[in-house]
This record gives sequence, structure tokens and C-alpha cells, in this order.
Amino acid sequence: MSVHLLLSAGRGPQECAWALAHLLRRLESDAIRQGLTTRRVEAVPGDRAGTYRSVLVEISGADVEPFAASWTGTLCWQAPSPYRASKGRKNWYVIAERPQRDAPVTAFAEADVEIVGCRTGGPGGQHRNKASTAVRATHRPSGIVIVVDEERQFSLNRRIALQLLRQRIEQGDEAAQRAVTTARWRIHDDLVRGNPTRVERPGAQPG
Repeated sequence: MSVHLLLSAGRGPQECAWALAHLLRRLESDAIRQGLTTRRVEAVPGDRAGTYRSVLVEISGADVEPFAASWTGTLCWQAPSPYRASKGRKNWYVIAERPQRDAPVTAFAEADVEIVGCRTGGPGGQHRNKASTAVRATHRPSGIVIVVDEERQFSLNRRIALQLLRQRIEQGDEAAQRAVTTARWRIHDDLVRGNPTRVERPGAQPG
């Protein structure tokens, strides 16, 4: 079994991207100790070498759910800034959430399409009506219905209807994937500083 976690520095300062890199390595080490495997699926680098604005991690293995839960929420890396000489802020926050999975791609097969001849009104004369050259095509899995009466031949209208159905399904899949991408980016704005679910420090064991 596997789950995905999206770690994001949100709109925080460059120290948050630095903290994310440390928290990511800590997560990966913790996973190894618990017999799990991790894979960095996607990564957006920070402004400085070795830092990340966001990383999508896949975690696999037995008991992955409680492990992922222990690393979900607001994470804090507690250490002095490597970029500022002042002794000010030492808490740097990262958000870790399970993102919405990629939208499934709808497989298009002609066997899933019900083709029915029908009559339509409008220009074209009585010949078109009597011959029932129009086509009503229904894609059963999605419920999308297309009616085509552009041509005088049933076979041509059938071909057009199938092409239009395929286009509608592809457009629906693209819209669904855009919605998933938008939902993922919203995670970057969900970071709540303070009250972390997990605090990590240099040299400390995960916990």
C-alpha cells in the first residue's frame, strides 16, 4: 500500500524551504527505520541550493497509514536561520498534507457507446426524416449523449458522433485534472504557523 504526502513551504521565507529539505530527510530516515520506502515524485526547488519549495513524496509499505498520519499537518524545524546572523526566530514551518490523487482517465471504447438512429426536424427535407439518418450516441459510463444529423448518411453521422463523444470525454478528463492541480496548489496556502503537530530539531531523533 502507498500514500502520497505533499510537503510545502507555502509562501514563507527562504528558511522554510531550507527547513523543508531537513524535514524531508528526517521523514525519509524515519520511514526506513519503520521498514517503509519513499520516493520523491515531484520537487520544486527553492532559491538556494539544496532547498525545496515543495516536494510530493510517495510512501509505501505495511502500516503506512499511521506513519503518514504522524507526518501530516504543520511541521516545525527548530533551528537558527543559516541565512541571518541575528538570534531571532528559530521556528520554521512546513505544511504536509495528503493531496487529491490524479483524476482517472476515462477509457473510450466504441463498445461502451449505444448508437440509435433517430429523426430530427429542421432543414434537409423529408428524405432525411424518413430515412432516420440522424444518430443519437450515448456513452454509457459517463452518460454523455450526442445527437448528430449533419450528413444524409447514417454511417457518416455515426462517425461524427463517435468523434464528438471522444472529444467531450477528453475535455472532461482535462477539466478534472485541472481541478486536481488547483486543489494541490491550495495546500500551499493552508500553512498555519504555530501549534505544530510535529517538531524536529538538528541531531534529534524523529518524534
